[in-house]
Amino acid sequence: MNANQLINMATRMIMRRLVNGGINAGINAASKMGKKKKPSEPGPWDEKQHPSKAPQFDAKRAKQAMRVTRKTGRF
Repeated sequence: MNANQLINMATRMIMRRLVNGGINAGINAASKMGKKKKPSEPGPWDEKQHPSKAPQFDAKRAKQAMRVTRKTGRF
């Protein structure tokens, strides 16, 4: 191995880590957008607030999750 190959290899390794870290940070930041309420605050799907509507919210969330997984499978 000559010096050029070693430098290229080290540069690729460093750049790969930096790019992956940036992508992960961006995805984490995007997933936290819109979540401004406190985690201890109950949501509208909480069974204590709406005992009769809890199964409906669960079904709705399950359908949304199925749609999202189908959309991500297309790529």
